[in-house]
Amino acid sequence: MSTTRNAAPLETLGLTPDQAALYTTVLRLHRATPADIAEAMDLPADDVLEPLARLVLLGAVDEQHGEYLARHPAAAIGRLVAERLDRIARESRQIDEVIASVGRLTHHYDAGRDCLSGQFSVEVVSGADELYESVVGLALQAPPADLVSAIPDRRTMSHFAEKYTGPWAQAMEDGILRSRTVVPISVLAAPGARETCDRLSEAGARIRTLEHVPSWFFALGHDTAALPAEWGASPPEHAYHCYLVRAPVVVAALRTLFEELWARATPLHPPAGAQQVLRLAARGLSDEGIARHLGLSVRTVRARFAGAMAELGAQSRFHAGVEATRRGWL
Repeated sequence: MSTTRNAAPLETLGLTPDQAALYTTVLRLHRATPADIAEAMDLPADDVLEPLARLVLLGAVDEQHGEYLARHPAAAIGRLVAERLDRIARESRQIDEVIASVGRLTHHYDAGRDCLSGQFSVEVVSGADELYESVVGLALQAPPADLVSAIPDRRTMSHFAEKYTGPWAQAMEDGILRSRTVVPISVLAAPGARETCDRLSEAGARIRTLEHVPSWFFALGHDTAALPAEWGASPPEHAYHCYLVRAPVVVAALRTLFEELWARATPLHPPAGAQQVLRLAARGLSDEGIARHLGLSVRTVRARFAGAMAELGAQSRFHAGVEATRRGWL
């Protein structure tokens, strides 16, 4: 099959040499039957049917009543260019995803190396200022850093509320830090604890409560974790003598523990709509009365009750009311 110099740009845009030569021939003929095109190219008629169908799919040629009409070169090439650009964009996204996966795969590599060597980077931290300020300092190295933390007792919460709420909240508002925290329900009774949780929530933190949190700890990103000198003890009892561990395998273990606690914990603030139905139920209104009061269907009211009970881990509506009161939802 013959080709021409004009076909070269089309080949660059993805057409095969045969398709490019065929398109150039149809351009010259302007409108022709497959037999006319095959004769002009000195080919059997059957040999041009499949390439012609491909050109129609590409939008370079139109088929009308058994004849083929070449579209204007600007339109045909424009469509080919657009398809090439789309393909390049897809390939670029795939490359970005591959590059992003390097970091995740590196954590597995480091974890395996750490397990084999038994060598972990451990840094002793003494003092509340050094401990809490180190979180923001580490986050600044690769913002926004993902922080998960557990606070197990009122004393630790009171210390944090007094001195460090402001810097952490500011770091979240500045986009330096993302935070999720689990605290025991009893902590909310500590002086300033509720205000601290509300301030952090306003800054973007997500906070949940549990009956019991096993120990204080935090994990920052996938590389750094902090552990108390004695697991389960209050950091103030040991003058905030803690350990910063830089080992992906340790961080991964603590993150797994945190996610298990998080899944069992209750949100600090009630889901949308739950507070209204719980308060009206506490006043003695029936489902129908609540529905009329809120302008909702009875089905919606019952769905909100079900959602609130699931979040509170309650077995009955009475139990839900008790738990909602304990958690400050009412």
